[in-house]
Amino acid sequence: MTNAPNWFKSSYSNNGGACIEVATNLLPSHGLVPVRDSKVPAGSVLELRADAFTSFVTGVKKGLFCQR
Repeated sequence: MTNAPNWFKSSYSNNGGACIEVATNLLPSHGLVPVRDSKVPAGSVLELRADAFTSFVTGVKKGLFCQR
């Protein structure tokens, strides 16, 4: 198992560049899901615990983070 994040974007992320990337490969060994801005790969990384990542995804699906 590697400690390096294996970054990927959703196949649904064809939205003009407003995307995030996640690295779920660290979940089993570290209990974390790193998240970063796909436009700034060398930028900051937010490390979420599994339950926080699940809550984040649920919020996205419910449209809680949409710009109005």
